[in-house]
Amino acid sequence: MSRTLLIFGLVLPVAGVAWPSIDRLGLGRLPGDIAIERSGFSLYFPLTTSLIISVVLSVILWLLNR
Repeated sequence: MSRTLLIFGLVLPVAGVAWPSIDRLGLGRLPGDIAIERSGFSLYFPLTTSLIISVVLSVILWLLNR
């Protein structure tokens, strides 16, 4: 458990710093991402982006544990 928390503690800041570069690739604006904008209210839920990131991370972790 401590190893997992340590990995997440290292990966999250790296992802935060890399996010502007990731945004240029088009992640976050994919078909299937939900964006609702109304006066005084906006909601953004990156459903497709979350699924893609989840699959990529699952494959990477599977390869590391093999």
